[in-house]
Amino acid sequence: MGFLKMGRLADFFPASTIQGMLAAIGIGILAKQFHIMIGHNNEAGNIMTLLLHIPSGLYSLWDTDSSSIVSAAIVGVVSLLIMIFYGKIRSKWVHLVPAPMWILLLSIGFHSFCSFFALAYPIDKSLLIPIPENVLASLAFPDFGIALNQKFIFAVFAITLIAGIESLLSIKAVDRLDPANRHSNVNKDLKALGLATVISGFLGGLNVVTVIARSSVNVNTGATNRSSNFFHAVFLLAFVLLFQEQLRKIPLSALAAILVYTGYKLATPALVKRIAGVGKEQILIFFATVFATLLTNLITGIAVGILVTFVIHILINKSVLLFITHLFKPNILMFREADGGNYFISVKYFCSFLNYYKLKNKLDAIRETEEVVVDFSMCGFVDHTVLEGLENYREVFDLKGGHMELIGLDKHETDSMHPSAIRKMIPLKALKPIEWYFTRRQEDLKATAADFGWKYVPKKQSDTAFLREFVFFSSRHIPYCYNQLSDEKNKASVFDVEFTEGEFIAKEVIKATVMYIPLPAPGPVFTLDKEGLLSLLYNLSGSEEVEVPNHPDFSKRFRLGGEDPLIVSKLFSDELVLFLESNPYYHVESNGNALLILKKERLLSVKEVKRMIYFGQQFKKILLQGANAQ
Repeated sequence: MGFLKMGRLADFFPASTIQGMLAAIGIGILAKQFHIMIGHNNEAGNIMTLLLHIPSGLYSLWDTDSSSIVSAAIVGVVSLLIMIFYGKIRSKWVHLVPAPMWILLLSIGFHSFCSFFALAYPIDKSLLIPIPENVLASLAFPDFGIALNQKFIFAVFAITLIAGIESLLSIKAVDRLDPANRHSNVNKDLKALGLATVISGFLGGLNVVTVIARSSVNVNTGATNRSSNFFHAVFLLAFVLLFQEQLRKIPLSALAAILVYTGYKLATPALVKRIAGVGKEQILIFFATVFATLLTNLITGIAVGILVTFVIHILINKSVLLFITHLFKPNILMFREADGGNYFISVKYFCSFLNYYKLKNKLDAIRETEEVVVDFSMCGFVDHTVLEGLENYREVFDLKGGHMELIGLDKHETDSMHPSAIRKMIPLKALKPIEWYFTRRQEDLKATAADFGWKYVPKKQSDTAFLREFVFFSSRHIPYCYNQLSDEKNKASVFDVEFTEGEFIAKEVIKATVMYIPLPAPGPVFTLDKEGLLSLLYNLSGSEEVEVPNHPDFSKRFRLGGEDPLIVSKLFSDELVLFLESNPYYHVESNGNALLILKKERLLSVKEVKRMIYFGQQFKKILLQGANAQ
């Protein structure tokens, strides 16, 4: 399965379904281990039955004549309290030993104490860890007598498929538990599981799968890399082979308490509250997966969660054709922008758990030290799984020194203020005030405005007549601007603008981020851009090309135009030319009363907005210094 690259199947599992699976596993662990924790090792039944029997199990402690069971229950409860309150203890000496190890040390120490003072150990041997006298003699070696039997072959494929799917689910779940938000190489993990299963089979062992219980124990005790897996196995083997006598002194109730706490951590009420905060539909998906898993099995539970998610997406979009007609179409365009070196990814149609792997493949091909902009302005529907996955990518990029930002979600409706909530594009007529659909980019723009001491206003503003005074916007229709950051002292502002060019069939809607800077006194009219980019437009406007003396390289790279070439050439001092040659390209235009600065015909990331503000402030400062010198 690993060599066939079937690990990509892991990307088809919706986020809330994975959370529901985790919670169901946690409830299952808690239900099974709780009875062992209170000394009842023989309690049997399915998960729901075990949950319902918890009250009667607790009541039976008051009604039992067995002091051994009561003693085991006391050890279990004390062990659970250690797990709960360990994190609240402030002593650094206590934290040198993990909480589960404290439980083992205290359990073994209590047994040794009773033996040393010849006291009767209060817990029966049947309630302690059972280990064979000769572990190596218990190994069972394979018999290939039915290797070519049809039933055997079908059994192998069935177990492999179930173990593979469960492992994929668990790998995705463990990635979600990882504090560092790293992404597993799923195909490599499948290969490792396959090889490990072959070796295990030769030693009479079961098939090897990725499991949540031990993985979450590793995470909860501070494990940070793959060596924890290796040492986990080494210590298990060492204890079983070298410390059998000590292990036989540990009550099963003590170990069960560790797992009860682990199960609770996987299904904590805070998790339900957090999922409900994402959106009402997510809590429905979550509980559908939980109950289906508890009542049937893991695979069926996941299948139910996927089906419920898909049905909800159809209902939200009121269309099944959106998904059927566009599912196999290429919907991701990625390229590297020449000037800034950013990776730009444009997503079309829809992006959900069904086709998230396409976007994920593009992101995985980019080093985390790069800068990435993901544009959803042409994407009609984005689901929670995608946005949560991208948030994890964003954190990894920031951690490794890169940067990733999402743009183009300002016209997507959402029922929740959560940054990972489902977003659906709606028609302009139905669009409510734009601040109702606050995105993470808008939150970051608000923070950026505060950093500069500026004011941030997200709402749409229809007064855009001042932009038509510039050549760039003279022939374009501008319905509104929004997300305005304004410097009230100097009257400068940065904002997003939506405009159209072309007519009828060729009509195209473009979004861009621009900077507007009023000049303190009237000055010459000029335009500055890359050589040849908008030359025709400038020539039609009556702007003559201006040569800057003693700077031939500048004239080759830039097209500088103006109504009065002599005045404009004097305005571009040596310092201003050096500044422009040392910075990325910007379209800069003066209408005599104000400056217009534009980077790209797309929305800018917040990081690019900060760079534009710096560029605009410095350009104005040097320009005015040159004008005053004249």
